[in-house]
Amino acid sequence: MYRALLLSFALLLHGAAFAQTAKPARPAITGLSHMTFYADDLAKSQQFYVGVLGWEQVPAGAAAPGVRFYANHEQYIELQPAPVTHQPIRFSAIGFSTPDADALRRYLGASGVAVPTAVTVDPYGNRSFQVQDPEGNKVEFTQQGPHPPQGLKAASTRVSGHIIHGGFVAHDRARLDRFYKDVLGFHLYWEGGSGPGHTDWVMMQVPDGTDWMEYMLYLGATPTREALGSAYHFAPGVVTVADLQQKLKANGWTPAPDQPAPLLGVDAKWQFDLHDPDGTRVEFMEFAPVKEPCCSKYTGPQPTPSAAW
Repeated sequence: MYRALLLSFALLLHGAAFAQTAKPARPAITGLSHMTFYADDLAKSQQFYVGVLGWEQVPAGAAAPGVRFYANHEQYIELQPAPVTHQPIRFSAIGFSTPDADALRRYLGASGVAVPTAVTVDPYGNRSFQVQDPEGNKVEFTQQGPHPPQGLKAASTRVSGHIIHGGFVAHDRARLDRFYKDVLGFHLYWEGGSGPGHTDWVMMQVPDGTDWMEYMLYLGATPTREALGSAYHFAPGVVTVADLQQKLKANGWTPAPDQPAPLLGVDAKWQFDLHDPDGTRVEFMEFAPVKEPCCSKYTGPQPTPSAAW
């Protein structure tokens, strides 16, 4: 009897110790929150994002460092002045949405990721923190606050209301997968390349939504600024490229003589590329594929127009 009591007590102690050291559960990661880029001329950028794309600027007025252009109430492109004029890489950070930023911060800390000691809170009540992925990219996680920016509305000039993915240059897929897949729970959505047996693009979908991020694996050792501007990109979703072009023209957009035509990608989705004044590619992409894709099958749900409005 005494030995049985000792054994029970030992098991209780072991259970208590396990409860204290068990890794916390990962909160949901529901989609792309934002991307931050560098801009040389914020006034020119303002004309593009407000005038051409029809997105709403926060704060309103003259564009200032940290200005945001909202595609919907939760997704935006943020612009910062470039540290060096005409610097080749215009990408600064990518952000994802979560319902519990502090719990996700603790989870990442318990997973061996260097995290800040606390989340930060912005004027709208958004709670966020920032880490670095294995290749040094800044990755932010944001919990939507109770006070969204005032004045946002379903503007008729908006050419897209959902940013469905963002892409950045990648070098070591295995290292990135250990962070995005093994720790954060992203899963392979689609992968393909420009030729047989060649993987140039790897789409990793968020674990609890339809948005994705894209590893751009095809750049050489000394890419040009134009190549970098194409690789570091974001993709507003559209129902049809034809409808998009009509909306762009209604906003006063006139195609340049060298404007590329719409392209049916090997992922079987129609896309149409524009570039902002600093060369960052805006890859408008239809939500749904029109046939079976090349190279691999889709493994997750397709995105749809945002219901946030």
